[in-house]
Amino acid sequence: MNSKRRHLIGGAIAGLAIALACAQEAIDEAASTGTEAPRFEVDPFWPKPLPEHWLLGSTIGVGVDSRDHVFIIHRRASIDARTELGAEADPPTAACCRAAPEVLEFDTEGNLVNSWGGPSDEYVWPESNHGITVDHMDNVWIGGNGATDSHILKFTRDGRFLASFGQPELGQEPDSHSETRFNRVAEVAFDAEANEAYVADGYGGRRVAVLDASTGAFKRYWGAYGNAPDDTPTPPYDPDAPPLQQFRTPVHCAEPSRDGLVYVCDRPNNRIQVFQADGTFVDEVMIAPRTLGGGSTWDLAFSRDPGQRYMYVADGSNHRVHVMDRASLQVLTTFGDGGRQAGQFIGVHSIATDSRGNVYTTETYEGKRIQKFVYMGMGPVSAEHQGTPWPSGGRGR
Repeated sequence: MNSKRRHLIGGAIAGLAIALACAQEAIDEAASTGTEAPRFEVDPFWPKPLPEHWLLGSTIGVGVDSRDHVFIIHRRASIDARTELGAEADPPTAACCRAAPEVLEFDTEGNLVNSWGGPSDEYVWPESNHGITVDHMDNVWIGGNGATDSHILKFTRDGRFLASFGQPELGQEPDSHSETRFNRVAEVAFDAEANEAYVADGYGGRRVAVLDASTGAFKRYWGAYGNAPDDTPTPPYDPDAPPLQQFRTPVHCAEPSRDGLVYVCDRPNNRIQVFQADGTFVDEVMIAPRTLGGGSTWDLAFSRDPGQRYMYVADGSNHRVHVMDRASLQVLTTFGDGGRQAGQFIGVHSIATDSRGNVYTTETYEGKRIQKFVYMGMGPVSAEHQGTPWPSGGRGR
């Protein structure tokens, strides 16, 4: 080995040692100052097996109702018919399997208690359904990010159709100033006290839109930093460039908190922007800012304590969940890792919490599942990245 190569290798090792030392120093500092964060363990036995040889496709939404029942939505068309749907072939080529209905409802124990969804003469089902949330009246809202999806559907929790908001099937050209259509909606969230629905709009548009949750009437909308939204195409994300003054697409979540703030997932910009309910900009935070492609801020959910002290951010590119202090916007720790075993992720897409503090996640792409992470109370922060939160006793709950 020549001298130059030895020096290069020695320098690399020294640099790595310094980086590891700095990371450990940060962890030690957090522990010494008593920093705590919510702790979770995956329940590898939740939910229970589906009936009728059903399979899930890309699972791109999760919501929890007032009974702590968990609703998910998936894309049947994303299942490989040749290799996985032998029972649906004509004639059948195997005893298994079949695509599950689009919407599934589970009770707290993981039992499937209802299923529904799909096209109907009553409404236009999205070309590509995207996002499912349950409002303060236990109604279920569904968006769509297909090329022509420009509306939102509203159902009772047992699947009875209630309303369709926005003109459907208006094509691919976005209009982030329209009050009669949407732009490939990613997700809807709710302010119960104000009876308002916050729309992450979306895969085509570059705005947050606010509706009356009963009538669907438009009330207001805004873009990044509270600016008027601009649908002009933006260049690819550059982590070294100044912050873009518009949202990139998709605007992937818009979650109102109980104290009157709204947290917006500007996914390809790797940031969460915080606003007052009228669209006034308050603050922002970058998360994993050197993430390219799909971005790092896919969805978020708040802890269920009265002050919603913590928030959990699904990061589908880096295959983890960021546990954050909501007031300071500081990432305290993360859990999860890339993989197909329980507690790991492939494209963690959506996230929700129940009244007991448990966290539920769904996975898109080839992840195609829902997982439950059981709240284990508070504990000291011992690692920046916890990895797979496997049950300490070896079994789920």
